[in-house]
Amino acid sequence: MRYKILSVDDSKTVRIIIKKAFKNYDCDILEAGNGVEGLALAAKEPPDVILLDVTMPVMDGVEMLTKLKSDPALKTIPVVMLTAEGGKDNVLKIAKIGVRDYIVKPFKEDLLVQKVGRIIDLKPITDAPAKGKSIFDPANILVVEDKPAILAQIQDGLKHTPWQVQGVATTGEAIDHCGRNAVDLILISLSLPDDAAFTLFRVLRTNLKTKYTPIFGLVVKTDATAQQQAQQVGFTGIATKPLDLPELEAKIARAMNLDTSERYFRIEGDLFVMRLPEACTPSVLNEVGTYLKTKVSDAVDSGIGKAVFDLHDVKRLDMPLIKVLLTAMQTCREVALQYTLVGAGPIVAECRGYEDTRGWQFHDNIEAARQSLLQKAGALATPVAAGE
Repeated sequence: MRYKILSVDDSKTVRIIIKKAFKNYDCDILEAGNGVEGLALAAKEPPDVILLDVTMPVMDGVEMLTKLKSDPALKTIPVVMLTAEGGKDNVLKIAKIGVRDYIVKPFKEDLLVQKVGRIIDLKPITDAPAKGKSIFDPANILVVEDKPAILAQIQDGLKHTPWQVQGVATTGEAIDHCGRNAVDLILISLSLPDDAAFTLFRVLRTNLKTKYTPIFGLVVKTDATAQQQAQQVGFTGIATKPLDLPELEAKIARAMNLDTSERYFRIEGDLFVMRLPEACTPSVLNEVGTYLKTKVSDAVDSGIGKAVFDLHDVKRLDMPLIKVLLTAMQTCREVALQYTLVGAGPIVAECRGYEDTRGWQFHDNIEAARQSLLQKAGALATPVAAGE
């Protein structure tokens, strides 16, 4: 029997954490963003357990719980309430309505699994997926190019990566190289004589060793005919000359399905740190946004309760960057992760020019940010005497 767990929470981040917590168990996760959606889903697909947030728009957790317990078809479903630290007493007050258990945010995934495991028999999936490769892992890239200057440009542009970039000038050398070595990605110049690039592509696709290897075509930007032909034949992608090396690096990383999150996110001691680079280009901000919620959930699962957004290297503030930072702050608030900022003079000054950022407080370095968060946590933990 495959169990169903219904997650009712207006925070997408919390729902991601819940889904991730049970990904290695034989169960289905149903999701709802408020009590109205939760009740409708529970009636349509009755779950075995409901994980119910207390504070939500439209219909909060208390109202949904009350309606659940008044419905003969749903009243026996076990409910585990999710609440922020400040709402713990409220959960204890409403426990008489019929709560099986409660969990205080932020919570670790193993605690969630443990509590749900007391209610249903969770069975692990034995063939859990392996961890993906990182942007910092070594890789072998082959460039098939008869112009030494282009090969040198690629090697120089990617020398900061752990990738080994090797070059050959002919199709015969390329076939021989692939026969003797494991290759993670291949770049082929489409200007090789006698349509050799397309012949080589077909040969590589018939070889078991390179059948699924990503293959890019290198082509002059104005040569639309060659680009169209490469797309029709089935090349993984196109890199146009003159080469934009950062763009090429990003394309290679995507083609090899590399995890690039470590460029921006890391755990430093007791802190979750999001460090942004000097140039926050649209592609960089898109990458950060792609990983943000997952990395925050990973941090919470690791027991981290404090976050720092490090803008020390950033030279310029604009609205796309502000939107990413506001999303990061909201994501942290959703899981009760305390946060603060680190920044240098120019960014601090620019923040005063935007309404959304005028009140942001910055620290000079990570250690100062850590101490500030510790003091804030201490202040929150200190009870206030009556009359104060």
